[in-house]
Amino acid sequence: MIERTFVMLKPDTVQRNLVGEILSRFERRGLKIVAMKLIWLDRNKAQELYSLHQGKDFYEPLINYVTSGPSVVCVIEGYEAIKAVRNMLGSTNPIDSNAGSIRGDYGLFTRRNVVHASDSLETAKREIELFFDESEIVEYTKADEKWVYES
Repeated sequence: MIERTFVMLKPDTVQRNLVGEILSRFERRGLKIVAMKLIWLDRNKAQELYSLHQGKDFYEPLINYVTSGPSVVCVIEGYEAIKAVRNMLGSTNPIDSNAGSIRGDYGLFTRRNVVHASDSLETAKREIELFFDESEIVEYTKADEKWVYES
């Protein structure tokens, strides 16, 4: 099933010049970027994004961190995109992530774990709508899709 998922490359990714490297991993996997922008998350938007964690001990440090610098937000599309992206990221705690995963290769600390991605269809829909208008999502066919997807 073709899905869309929300991905945010967090401030540490931008500051460490890892944006292109990480986006290219998604593209090489066969996933397609259908929307993308550089933003500086304000506190209200960050609280809305992470509302399910409100009240937990890591909530305030997380909000402070994701509002500390620019991030890149994206909509990524592909076959079972949510599961594919989550598998590519590795564990939330980078120390528990395998080498070869994005967090395993680039992260050391849970709150500085490089990337946020939706964990379900419902979450993806909510998060995409939080950052993108429908008019900002581009429908297109890539020339390599016939080599990536089975008929």
